[in-house]
Order: sequence, then structure tokens, then C-alpha cells
Amino acid sequence: MIDSDTPYTLPEEALDLKQKVGQFFMPAVFINDTEEEIQQMEKLIKECHVGSICFFHSRASAATNFEGKKKIVHNEKSYDRLLELIERYQKAASVPLLVAIDAEWGLAMRIENTAQYPYAITLGALTNGGNLIHQVGNAIGNDCRRSGIQWNLAPVVDINNNPENPVIGYRSFGDDRERVFGKATAFLKGMTNSGTLNSIKHFPGHGDTTTDSHLGLPIIDKSKEELMENELYPFKKLIESGVDSVMVGHLLLPQLDEDNPSTTSAKIISGLLRKELGFNGIVISDALNMHAVSKKFPKKGDLEQAAFNAGMDVLCFSEHVKEGIDKILTHSSKERIQESFERVWALKQKVFSVKKQLNQPEPNAHSKLNREIAEQSITELYGDASIVAKIKSSDFFNVSPSLGKTNSFSEQISSQLGVKMMDLDTALTSSNQNIVLSLIPPAIKPKNQFGIDKSTLGSIHRLIKDKNTLIYLFGNPYVLDILQLKESSNVVLVYQDFVEFQEVAFEHFSGKIKAQGKLPIQLKTFQP
Repeated sequence: MIDSDTPYTLPEEALDLKQKVGQFFMPAVFINDTEEEIQQMEKLIKECHVGSICFFHSRASAATNFEGKKKIVHNEKSYDRLLELIERYQKAASVPLLVAIDAEWGLAMRIENTAQYPYAITLGALTNGGNLIHQVGNAIGNDCRRSGIQWNLAPVVDINNNPENPVIGYRSFGDDRERVFGKATAFLKGMTNSGTLNSIKHFPGHGDTTTDSHLGLPIIDKSKEELMENELYPFKKLIESGVDSVMVGHLLLPQLDEDNPSTTSAKIISGLLRKELGFNGIVISDALNMHAVSKKFPKKGDLEQAAFNAGMDVLCFSEHVKEGIDKILTHSSKERIQESFERVWALKQKVFSVKKQLNQPEPNAHSKLNREIAEQSITELYGDASIVAKIKSSDFFNVSPSLGKTNSFSEQISSQLGVKMMDLDTALTSSNQNIVLSLIPPAIKPKNQFGIDKSTLGSIHRLIKDKNTLIYLFGNPYVLDILQLKESSNVVLVYQDFVEFQEVAFEHFSGKIKAQGKLPIQLKTFQP
């Protein structure tokens, strides 16, 4: 096995043309694969000289299962399995693999029982949090490197300027271009400090769409001038600062290329990204199994060849490695192959030619960081602050809908203030007009009303309509758009349901700390 942190001179001259093409492929690998599937991947890596791999949790949780047809099995030993598989796959490789993962908010995005950090939208609420975001980027990078992962496919630098976006939303730092650029810069500097490679995504901007590219092809019908003014702004500025790679999303921009999605568009990759924005680093595709593009190329290898022909260097989640290699060898020139190979080789040299010492984190370091972020991100959205004072000074009801989540905030109100937890039905039928409603939605994504069942949501609507209600929301702030809030409604946004965030929320409720955060997006229906 080649230790991913051991200095290693890569033997470029030892690779023939076919082996060089193999370096462009990044198949998906899965924590929960069977032994048979693992052996098939080892064989593929060895025979096709695969250049990189990207870890996902399981085939059931990958993009192909976004329709929810396969059951996702929890694996308590995911991290140990990750270490084992990295060792096996590196051993199968003749040239060390670049091991990648989507760790936008930490390894926990894919691996159970690992450190989880706040979502980008939570970091977006920080008003003066550059140092904290730098610490998050550095911590995530160090977690990756300690496990043998060198490439974190993050951060998202899409400007989420469409409240109905089904797939970006909470993964974006906000809807303001300067905010996104500034916070992404801090995150990138932290991750770079750890020695971890980065990838800004999803070029040329996935924020202003209501289509999930896992399921269909989003259309961004804007001129290049409009894109330069907003969507492309953080990409352009970050490219000028220096990034390792840019991930191209699966998007159709008819005013730039009416015939091809960005994944297979030479006008967008070779033209806009390379020539106009001057990016000379690695261009990597978003997952090629996503239905936005995969269904348009039924012949095995055609999508890989089309993406490469458009200017792509690394083909993420390619499901047809052998066929893709053959198609590229058949339809691409030696010069074009060498061009991408040199970029991939340079990235590998950057990682494998220098040994970096990695220190073990202090005990509970990520918990301490999360608490500090909670203290500085908690946000008040008060339509009528006098009602808040009235509720807190009264014998209010402590209401916590049963949504399958542990509500330690409500439990603290009960144990420390002696206000018993009540269900929605009791609160609705009572004469008590003053309510503290703590809401922890089951899901972070907007699909199916964030996982809130129709009956519960209806009860929440009635409670907000008929009572004086102070809401503490531990989740995606876009949830507020489905609550039928009034102009006088009062909300405290806590963003995450981590224990640390719930503890900080109780301190805020008790008047021990003041809210410092600012909502980083525009809501559709509630602007107090």
C-alpha cells in the first residue's frame, strides 16, 4: 500500500496513453458495498489504472436513489470501514489514488459517527465569523486527511437566490454574492491550511432553479452579462485567488449553449471557464449518474467522452469506466489527452510529493467549535417584540410537536423552568393564548414539506393563527415559508438541531445571551 501522506515521486514516463486516460476517471465507491462489489472495484482500479475514487455511504443513498426506492441501512462502523476500504483500494492501484468525498459539513455528510459541522446556511448567518468559518474548513480538512482522504469536493459557492430551490438551499452560504464569496474564501483558506484539496461548485451556478439536477435538467435562462453580475461572481473571484478544482454542474444555459448542458458544453467549459475566467486547474464533473445528463446518453461511454471532449478533466461517478476509456482513446487526440493528464498529474504531485504532519484534535474540539458558532449565528426575526416579552412573562405553554427528533430545548424549559411539555392538540384546545413552539423538522430538504406530516403542519398553522406564538426553529430557515406566519409572528432561528445549538437556544430564551446572527437569505412569505 502507498501511504497517502508519504512523499512519493509519481512515474509519469511509466504510463502509456490508455493508462493516462484511466487517470481521468473517478468511480463511486460505497461504504456498505458487499465483498463481491469491493473486489470488482479493486479489479477495475487495477485493470483500468483509475486515477481517483469518491466515497458515498451506500448505493441506496447515492443520487440514483433520489426517488427513495431503496432502503438506507445505518452502519455504526462506517468510519472503520472507510479506513479499511481506502487501504484496500490504494493497494490495488499502481499509482496512488486521489481519494475524494463530499464533506461540505464534515465526513458526517457520508459517514456515520463522525464529526458534523454546521451547514453553509448556518455559517452564512454569522455576521463577523470569518475566523470561525476558517476553523470549520480546517477541521473538516484535517478530518479528511486523517482518514486518508485528500480531496474534499467542497465548498458550494452557488448563490441561492431562489427560495424554491430543492437541492442547494441550506448548502449555500446565502443569496448575496459578496457574502457567498467572503465566507467561501474563509472556508477554503482553512481547508487549504490542512493540506486538503478543494473544489468549488456547481459552476456556472445552481442557485436560481426549482429543478433538482439529480432528477432532471435545470434551465438557467440568463445572459452571460446577468451571470457575470451574480452567479459567476464568486467563481470568478475565487478562481483569481486560486482553487484546486471547479466542479461543473448539470445545467442548461440556453443563452450560452442551447444544445448542450454545461457538463458536455465546450462553450461553457473550454470557453467561459477556461478562456474567459482564466481557470487552468482541474475541471471535474458533478456525478455523471445524475438523471440530468445520464438519461440523455444511453450508450455506455458516450457521456464520459462528450464531457471530456467539452474540456472536462475528471469524470466523477462514472458508471462506465472501461467504455469511457475506449471512447476517449478513439475520439480524442493525444494532445488533448496529455493536456488533461498533466493537470491531474500536477494535482497528484501536490498531494503525494510532500508529507504533512497531522495532529490529533483536542477532545470535543468540534463540539466547542459548534457551540461558538451557535452563539454567534442564532437569529431573531421578530414581527412584534412586545408579544415576545408578554409570552415570556406569562404562564406560557411549552409545545413540542412529536417529529421523531430529540428536543432538548423543550426539555430544558421543562426541567429548569418547570413548564411541562405539551402536544399540539392540548395547546390548540386550551384557553392559554401564549405559546413557545420549538420545531425540529425531520428533514433538512424541502421535499414533502421538510418531512412534516400534513396533520401536524395543519395544527401548527392553526396554532400560529389563533395564539401568541414564539417559535424556535432548529432547522432550515426555508421552513418558515410553509408555516403560514403572520406579519406579527416572532421567530428565533437556530438553524441546527445539534445539542450545542439547543443549549445555546435555551440560554437565549433565558436572556443569558443576545442573538447576533443575520438571516442570509430572503424568504418568500415572511419578512418581519
